[in-house]
Amino acid sequence: MAQLRVRGRRHDGDGQDREERRDRRDRRDGGGRRDCRDRRDRGGRRDRRGGGERPERWEGGSRGRRRLRALLALLITAAVVVPLTTAAARPRIPAPAPAALAPLTAVTLEQAYAANRADAALASRMAAAHGDRHRASAVRALAAPSRRLLSFDGRGSGRAVEVLGDLVHADRVAVLVPGSDTSLDTYGRFHAGAAALRQRLVGQPGAGARTAVVAWLGYSTPGTVSTTAITPTRAEEAAPGLRDFLRELRAVTGAGARVTLLCHSYGTVVCARAASRVDVSDLVLLGSPGTGVQAAADLHTRARVWAARGSDDWVADVPHVRADLFGTTVGFGADPMSPSFGARVFAAGSGGHSDYFRPGSVALANIARIVLGETSEVTGA
Repeated sequence: MAQLRVRGRRHDGDGQDREERRDRRDRRDGGGRRDCRDRRDRGGRRDRRGGGERPERWEGGSRGRRRLRALLALLITAAVVVPLTTAAARPRIPAPAPAALAPLTAVTLEQAYAANRADAALASRMAAAHGDRHRASAVRALAAPSRRLLSFDGRGSGRAVEVLGDLVHADRVAVLVPGSDTSLDTYGRFHAGAAALRQRLVGQPGAGARTAVVAWLGYSTPGTVSTTAITPTRAEEAAPGLRDFLRELRAVTGAGARVTLLCHSYGTVVCARAASRVDVSDLVLLGSPGTGVQAAADLHTRARVWAARGSDDWVADVPHVRADLFGTTVGFGADPMSPSFGARVFAAGSGGHSDYFRPGSVALANIARIVLGETSEVTGA
């Protein structure tokens, strides 16, 4: 009972106690605010006597750090949250393991084409039995008798390397490396770009007939909106495979063929990782978000380094930052289009991010000139 009476008295006086506590807090806070103002005023006077620019520099640095943190937070939020809220993981699609093939040479080339077409046909039937009509249709197209697949893997998002043209007799070879969101399900648009380039090369007088184009979907590309799209992890995984492929390619074409590496979007990060150890005459960066290095010289390649970006390409708005965050590198640094990077910048017209190989475009015309070695004819360079 005594305990209850004590509680009762406290309850009755709660209103008065609260008022007294407020008064004490206000007096204390008011003094604190006055002290803070006094300290700032004294600091300001000291700064004026000493020149007064130190705080401004500090505030500018603070603003820069805040902006960088905000940017990284935005990138990570977009990359992590959006995929989780927009789509579920795609069910695994059954497919055969890649065919066991003899080492690639001019003699074994047709054998490789036939074996990979057979694998694509089997993968199409398995996808259809699984109920995935879209994958079945996409892979069935690759099994057509006219297709020339150097390699094929229908598992997961899928991989394929396809030749357009006569690889054995070509003295000019263009290898296309795609960016994000390229898979067997979207391979049609990647192939269309390679076919447009091949058509443009064939139409050129002189060396055009002795050219080949290789569409190299030799890695698991990141999703455009994903954590992997803003880190170099997939590129680091892909680079050894690209280097190995380019070495194998020499066994078919011979050492005299000139190879141009055409890299699009995230594919430019892949090419940058492989650049120092590949034998190519030209390295072309199209719609690049950055390569992970600050200058073309840092690629340590003997190839001529080119860069282009269409005026309607959204990648122009990607901030060119690079930072270590929680043990992971985020962003790709310097803009390859900037003069300080040191690439040979050429005109790409008014196209968007997916328009570099659009038939009739300025970009495609200049790309064809680079592949053919007509570098003096490249516009905007």
